[in-house]
Amino acid sequence: MINITLYQAQLVMYLGLFFIGTIAFVIGMSVLVTRVTGRDIRDLAAQTIQLAQKGIAEDVAGLVGNASNLLNAINEMVRSATGIGVFLTILGVIMMGTACWLVLQVS
Repeated sequence: MINITLYQAQLVMYLGLFFIGTIAFVIGMSVLVTRVTGRDIRDLAAQTIQLAQKGIAEDVAGLVGNASNLLNAINEMVRSATGIGVFLTILGVIMMGTACWLVLQVS
């Protein structure tokens, strides 16, 4: 039978908290890097702008309105991805900091 002291159990829990915080931080940073500056979003925005310009040149009001709505949707998608990335990054830093502080309190 394995005898685990209270100190060892706490240390394992704090290491788990630090590990989960590290994972959240890495995922948050990857979301910020890949989703916000994604090539697909930039291409879609560029094509939407071209579509709106064509609609203005040919005086098609519905086309311009739909292109405007599409640009707004792209904007919201980028904001959502940024918010999720920032939240995960901050959460990861807080979890890692809390784990470090708890380990220092136990020692």
